[in-house]
Amino acid sequence: MNQIEDGFLKELRAMFKIEAEEHLKAMSSGFIELEKTKEADQRKTILESVYREAHSLKGAARAVNLNDVETVCQTLEDVLSKLKRQQIKLYPELFDILHDTVDILKVIIDSNKVQDISSIMHQLGRLSEGYSKEDIQADKLENREFPKKEEESDKKGVEEENAGEVKVEKANDQKASDLPASKAEPPVANPKIVEKEEPLISETVRIATEKLDSLLLQAEEMLGAKLAVNQYLSDFDVIFKKFDLWEKEWKKYATEISLIKRSFENGENGNGFKKKNTEFNRLFEFIHMYQDQMKSLENVLNPIQQMADNNSRIIGGMVDNLLEEMKEVLTHPFSTLFKILPKIVRDLSRDQGKEIELIIRGSTIEVDRRILEEMKTPFIHLLRNCIDHGIEKPEERVKKNKPRDGTISISVSQISGNKVEILVTDDGGGIDAEKVKKTAIKKGIISEAEAEKFTEQDALSLIFQSEVSTSPIITDISGRGLGLAIVREKVEKLGGLISLTTEVDQGTTFRIVLPVTMATFRGILVRVAKQIFVVPTANVERVTRFKSDEIRTVKQRETISLDGKVIPLIWLSDVLELPRMENEDESYSFIQVMVLNVSEKRIAFVVDDILNEQEVLVKNLTKQLSRVKNIAGATVLGTGKVVVILNVFDLVKSALKVTTSHKKEEKSKEETLMEKSILIAEDSITSRTLLKNILESAGYRVKATVDGVDAFTALKVDEYDLVVSDVEMPRMNGFDLVLKIRDDKKMADLPVVLVTGLESREHRERGIEVGANAYIVKRSFDQSNLLEVIQKLI
Repeated sequence: MNQIEDGFLKELRAMFKIEAEEHLKAMSSGFIELEKTKEADQRKTILESVYREAHSLKGAARAVNLNDVETVCQTLEDVLSKLKRQQIKLYPELFDILHDTVDILKVIIDSNKVQDISSIMHQLGRLSEGYSKEDIQADKLENREFPKKEEESDKKGVEEENAGEVKVEKANDQKASDLPASKAEPPVANPKIVEKEEPLISETVRIATEKLDSLLLQAEEMLGAKLAVNQYLSDFDVIFKKFDLWEKEWKKYATEISLIKRSFENGENGNGFKKKNTEFNRLFEFIHMYQDQMKSLENVLNPIQQMADNNSRIIGGMVDNLLEEMKEVLTHPFSTLFKILPKIVRDLSRDQGKEIELIIRGSTIEVDRRILEEMKTPFIHLLRNCIDHGIEKPEERVKKNKPRDGTISISVSQISGNKVEILVTDDGGGIDAEKVKKTAIKKGIISEAEAEKFTEQDALSLIFQSEVSTSPIITDISGRGLGLAIVREKVEKLGGLISLTTEVDQGTTFRIVLPVTMATFRGILVRVAKQIFVVPTANVERVTRFKSDEIRTVKQRETISLDGKVIPLIWLSDVLELPRMENEDESYSFIQVMVLNVSEKRIAFVVDDILNEQEVLVKNLTKQLSRVKNIAGATVLGTGKVVVILNVFDLVKSALKVTTSHKKEEKSKEETLMEKSILIAEDSITSRTLLKNILESAGYRVKATVDGVDAFTALKVDEYDLVVSDVEMPRMNGFDLVLKIRDDKKMADLPVVLVTGLESREHRERGIEVGANAYIVKRSFDQSNLLEVIQKLI
């Protein structure tokens, strides 16, 4: 293949990738809908639609030489064809295979490399050959081969029918121009042709989002022009105020100047006086000329100001309209994000042995595409939380007189022109505030004395803290106490807010408020140490001032009283490590204060001056500066001055460190780790050596044993801080080892992490039952994941 052909194929595959993504999404959504639907006619319609998507994907793949995709789609078509003819019954395991097929197709297309498709082809082949639900289950559990079916006559008929379908399909795909002349239709004499007028250019075009992003950024830059024009108007206001002041002062002295002039004109005519009179006349002439010049200058500036005012309105309107229209181009409905959620809920709920229905409302509401991309991870974490922690198992729900099937609902609504509200609700067991407090105390996040003062809402807010989890075991799905912390961090970085309400045995609702766009926002300009900074208005509860004598010191921290509550008072200059500016006017005893409310924490920051509030265009920092502490970005004022936008979440964290009046001497991380010892129980020498090397490289003291008996003997002889154990071992397996440890009074609280190849739901549940603290599957094993889990447990 020459370079031109190679380049053309690359372009084709890039286009194919976009098209294929649409086909795969439609197929995935179709399978989800098919599984829910019970009505025969609707199922037939859905199957027909999915069949067409698979057929279109197959044809497109053939055009770009993706043989694996074509092969899988062909076999999938066979299965769908038999489903349409009701030769195959629908059951959960069949849907698992269909979803797996979509997943493997996505992997092949995304990687653009040859993949091993033998497993999925084997499973699709079983379906196509008409194997029963029981055979498929056995095949999945035991991974064994089945003998060929004996019903040769039926199979032959089906094969002939399939062959007929392929022939028809190929015939339909063949172009008319390729047919022999004898088989072409004869021409019609003098036909009367009525031509339908078609537009030369399509009403829609497909354009890369990168190009649209570039256009939006250029449109956003126009906001700088709008701000510059507004600055000119502001400068004009200053000038005309000076003119007004001059005019007032002139009127004060104009009468006196006229009297002095007349007195000179009516005075003596002596030569000396005459000479002085001449000099004064020149002075009076200059004064009047100065007055005339000032009037003339004012007359010149007046129309310029009016022109600037008109230009401000015109440019401001054009910029606002351009930004609004560009944002509409780049805003997407929530449905583009929500399409992936039903399958996630289905897979997680089946893995947990739960029956859950997902209800979505308001998915047509549109927001900035960049916000949707950032919110993908938070939604997945919230759904995992609802499924793993919220919704009970069917048997437990029945005991509570609840419907057997759990429900998760996602509702989106517009609450103002530039904000949307998202409610994620489950009808599960709710969150126990007392349990959350106990976990936070155990992790050292709060003290027992602080916990006693906490209201229920204060306790529930702890659920968003890192490492706070009420899960009894750490798995690859949950239990690390990071999910909701990540959700809050993502939401707040987008300029949003998150809160929750819960009721035991009734369920939990997470409320998220997000901006519609993330390019511009309202910001408050403050001055600190002769520098100007911008703080997002959304996070500023209020700006006010206090007398210096109202500051109180509580536990070696400066505080003020606001609305009857004591809140910390921090000098913003201290947080930003800038010098404090002393007030030159000693008679001025007030301090300017800006109160921030972030993640339900209120902190008052002292600033030198509060300037004004205005619209701000965010300028993202370069990669090297992307995580500079306390800084979120930059913006350009109308004057052309570049100023820093402060990261309010970093400010609060930094402020808490500044307020700490006593610092404990802490040992280095290496010293702490070297004091911790870990026991390994693993019969495989390869796995045992790998685990030992990983843990020793991380700084732990490690002893390795070959099975459960050997490990329990070692625990009787020496003390260890944690046990890492395999499950399948000779003499004593991992589950029995955990039971033995929990039955021993001295070792009952010893953390145990199970690292195993057993990944079924039943095995995970067994791990919880025996009392393991974490369950890590070897298939998804990652050493950083293991070290993170161990660090949390010890």
